Amino acid sequence: MKIAVLTSGGVDSAVVVHKLYSEGHDLHLFYIKIDNDNGEGDCSSEEDIEICQLLAKKYNLPLKVVSLHEEYWDYVMKYTLETVKKGLTPHPDMMCNKLIKFGFFEERWGKDFDKTATGHYASIKEQNGKYYLATAKDPVKDQTDFLASISKKQLSHIMFPLGDLTKTEVREIAKNASLPNAGRKDSQGICFLGKINYRDFIKRHLGEKKGDIIEYETGKKLGSHNGIWFHTIGQRKGLGLSGGPWFVIKKNIPENILYVSKGYDTPLQYGKTINLTEPNWIAENPLSVENPEISVAFKIRHVPEFNTGTLSMSPEGEGLTLISDQEIQGIAPGQFAILYTPDTQICLGSAMITTPDNNDL
Repeated sequence: MKIAVLTSGGVDSAVVVHKLYSEGHDLHLFYIKIDNDNGEGDCSSEEDIEICQLLAKKYNLPLKVVSLHEEYWDYVMKYTLETVKKGLTPHPDMMCNKLIKFGFFEERWGKDFDKTATGHYASIKEQNGKYYLATAKDPVKDQTDFLASISKKQLSHIMFPLGDLTKTEVREIAKNASLPNAGRKDSQGICFLGKINYRDFIKRHLGEKKGDIIEYETGKKLGSHNGIWFHTIGQRKGLGLSGGPWFVIKKNIPENILYVSKGYDTPLQYGKTINLTEPNWIAENPLSVENPEISVAFKIRHVPEFNTGTLSMSPEGEGLTLISDQEIQGIAPGQFAILYTPDTQICLGSAMITTPDNNDL
């Protein structure tokens, strides 16, 4: 099989190369280069490319460095900044996978191959001609929540060779194969931008706008913030308040006010009703007029644990309502609920969180 492999310089994609090469596939390596917001490269990308070159040399494979810099900034980062400016919480990694790795890359280069392989921890199941995004063997590393906005068409052209491996097993393979990055640490941070200071990044693009921090229960002003876009629902750290802990429980966007509540056990930071919009169903829509309500497992942030609940179409038919069986902390509008089958094996898709049930406190 002729396969395009997206390499990043990390150990995961390197093991993908080793695994597929060992299986006898015709591999062509690609590195997607994204410059920083000054239009310049950085040391980490140079190091990444050098490792990819060593990997290509080890297996005598072609490597092509391709740029999607303009597309990344025009779509992924524009979405991120516009979402943050509205006081919402974005998910740039989801947009990056949908629009860049499996969007523009596929349209320009991936389409010339039988499949595109990546180092994501996820699986694909095919049943009756339909492709389903399935969770990985390693629950801690599972990345289906980052992939839940891709389309059925995109999924049909992707391979996730690490889906049946744990991170420990991947490290062991890399070590035994003497891969050039076997001991390299995993990267963290925004997709393609690495370990940037997120607050500095937002400040550089949106600036500052001072507003009040008010205790919701008393209406007392406790301090001030430098921009509502620096904060998210459920946030505890970085508020600069004493006598806490304090949690962000609500935002008044028009008046630029941040409402907080005190204590780990404050009920104001929890909710069970999650209103959703713009659903993306990867394989098929599980809801219908005949079946307007289903049981689901779900996540609203990148954690190994699942919550359970009931998903239904709203009475007006304009959105979805997710009723959780457990109290959920920090329901942040703009973020996504990732929806799974009750057994947590299949990722059904995702939908954006609109107004949490505590919005009208």
